[in-house]
Amino acid sequence: MKVVLISTYELGRQPFGLASPAAWLQSAGHEVACADLAVGMLPSVQVQEADLIAIYVPMHTATRLAGAVLERVRSLNARAHLCCYGLYAPLNDAHLRSLGVQSILGGEFEGALVRLVDSLANGAGSLSETSLERQAFLVPDRGRLPVLERYPKLVSNGVKSRVGYTEASRGCKHLCRHCPVVPVYQGSFRVVQADIVMEDIRRQVAAGAEHITFGDPDFLNGPTHGQRIVERLHGEFPSITYDITAKVEHLLKHRNMLPTLRDTGCLFVISAVESVQPDVLERLDKGHTSADFIEVAGLFRAAGLTLTPTFLPFTPWTTIEGFQALLDAVRRLDLVDNVAPVQWSLRLLIPSGSRLLELEDTRRYIGSFDGQALVYPWRHPDSEVEALATRVSTIVRSGLRAKKSRSAIFHDIWEAAHGSPLPVDYRLLPRTVIPYMEEPWFC
Repeated sequence: MKVVLISTYELGRQPFGLASPAAWLQSAGHEVACADLAVGMLPSVQVQEADLIAIYVPMHTATRLAGAVLERVRSLNARAHLCCYGLYAPLNDAHLRSLGVQSILGGEFEGALVRLVDSLANGAGSLSETSLERQAFLVPDRGRLPVLERYPKLVSNGVKSRVGYTEASRGCKHLCRHCPVVPVYQGSFRVVQADIVMEDIRRQVAAGAEHITFGDPDFLNGPTHGQRIVERLHGEFPSITYDITAKVEHLLKHRNMLPTLRDTGCLFVISAVESVQPDVLERLDKGHTSADFIEVAGLFRAAGLTLTPTFLPFTPWTTIEGFQALLDAVRRLDLVDNVAPVQWSLRLLIPSGSRLLELEDTRRYIGSFDGQALVYPWRHPDSEVEALATRVSTIVRSGLRAKKSRSAIFHDIWEAAHGSPLPVDYRLLPRTVIPYMEEPWFC
């Protein structure tokens, strides 16, 4: 059968979520075309000829963008079976079906996609499942994707480098209430076999990758697995750098791994700090405190590693004082230029299935589910906080448009939050020593 796999957006990365199932489907004898609409056009001819059109929805933005794509592919090919797969597919089942999607696949989707195509080939109907089966992965087939040169770059010491992307695991052991991984994986995680990860990296390096992003929700869910991979990566490609994502809780628990990360080429570690307000962290069930964040920042400084914290500054429980405390903590820890500006303006997203809906304290603030925005909307009970959120969002958007530095945008946000300029004792590491990705968006 003829299959077209489509990605609408994945943070500027070459999608593993296309390359991996492409290998599975090709191995099963099917004809596969891939389209990453973040950097390319919809392949009209392949869409018109396809028996199955499957759209990858790993995140909120990708899912919202899928609506227009589904309308376009239906106009080109009304007979094709439509499928959405990935983390956000089962979370938005009703919405996607209203757009004409017939099959919804979540969790470990590669095997499910093969089963779906086989089912269609045998004249059977749709397939909807969220599988957490342990898979023996195949090496992703990236030959059908745009070249790495077309994707956003890593900037480090003023030099731009081509970025490859892979995944060493999926899911997460933890149950943070706001995390979209939790409703699907329910505290479990699945590894991609190390040999598969390494071969995927080899092929991307051969294609020009100079840096690898590991897209695992938490690279330290399986610390031994992760350590073996980065040691093999460095042993085989000592000039290749990489980045990972890990919880504050894990960075403390596995602090003995920090020298290994540094010595094997880790340029930075992304960690979801979210807030320094104790009640917010408790409601989100983050598993760390503001003191833990401060301790991790110190450990990274001592180890010579770059910490890239991410935040969720605006929630129904955020206070003016709490936002000010977050700004002050980042200032005191010399992390201002480690934070992407969009992080200062993010609002809590409450999707269908969120564990936050378990809290009466959440239900008090939300409205009815918005089928277009794909979230439960909320408005802060304190009009001053709501006004600050709007003001900060404006500062970030205008600052990015004007190409202001991160420190300049931070200064403007500080003044908006405090009503006074940044203190004169403000210190900042030189911008050129802090690596960052060109892609400015987040979710």
